[in-house]
Amino acid sequence: MDETVAEYIRRTVLKIPRDEIKTMLQKWSFLSEAQLQTLNFHQIKENISQQVVQLCEENSADIKQAAVLDIIYNHTYQNKRMWSVYQMKKSGEELEYFDITDFKKKFKGRLRSALKNVTITFKEYEDNAIWIRVAWGTPHKKPNQYKPSYVVYHSQTPYVFISASVLKSNLPLLCQALIVACNYHDIREMELRSHSLNSLKDIVFKRYSQNFQTYYSKPLQERNVEPESGDIRIVQENRSEKERIHRLNWEVFGCGPQPKLEFAQYKLETMFKSDPKMGVLDKKEPFRCLVKFSSPHLLESLKSLTPAGMADAPLSPLLTCIPHKARNYFKIREKKGLVPESFVSP
Repeated sequence: MDETVAEYIRRTVLKIPRDEIKTMLQKWSFLSEAQLQTLNFHQIKENISQQVVQLCEENSADIKQAAVLDIIYNHTYQNKRMWSVYQMKKSGEELEYFDITDFKKKFKGRLRSALKNVTITFKEYEDNAIWIRVAWGTPHKKPNQYKPSYVVYHSQTPYVFISASVLKSNLPLLCQALIVACNYHDIREMELRSHSLNSLKDIVFKRYSQNFQTYYSKPLQERNVEPESGDIRIVQENRSEKERIHRLNWEVFGCGPQPKLEFAQYKLETMFKSDPKMGVLDKKEPFRCLVKFSSPHLLESLKSLTPAGMADAPLSPLLTCIPHKARNYFKIREKKGLVPESFVSP
């Protein structure tokens, strides 16, 4: 077994929490059950990793086998990576039968025709997800296994989730290989990013319903609290306002947890309206701007604005439409002079 392969396997094992090493090696299925029984999982991780490398040497492990173990690790701890969503388009609406063998062949062929020094590894999962790991090299250097790109593609859908390496120059090659293998003609980034891969899937696959068409008309249950001031009308007005805010927030965001989104981007285009006599604008040119939002949990941050009194209720549609507009690349063009009055940083 090559020394670089042995070192990569050792480092991969060291990343795994000790209590989960056995389970992950079983998922790998490269070592036999008899070999796994010879391992002492109660010793320090460095010794465990050395023993795993020795067993892999007995089985003559290569870089592809090591890459599969790395995919299993990243599938388990997928939130450690930043994921971006891309949408592919066909020239027509026809549906084609998906052949995984043909997909792999086309993907490898297209990528290797542009770059020979590249390691490509596939692993299929039960939810029709195909995980692809690509380690990039150069015409004169072997692939760097420590800075790979990851692609998650669900067959029969136009959506691809990519966690790119620092080598952004290779991203166009990756996208070209995807559209060729999937029989599409175009691919574009949706400006939708998060560490939570499952939340991104919930949004683009419409597994998350943000807005409810109906709601309960029953007001919130009143608590038996004595008014602090002598005017009970003030207390009733405050209670009614809280109920209104709660109801409007519930209509927009629902009662369940929000998908964990960390980045959103708007491209706005609007026209200024002013008195012609003032002469502020000589030409009727639209005003364009780019607005970016980032937060550890963007949708939950927006959901908390009105109850906290940081924004008026109902919240601006330019903010509450984020999950719905995700399918349109978050490119919102407002031509009716409607722009957000203010933006509150979460």
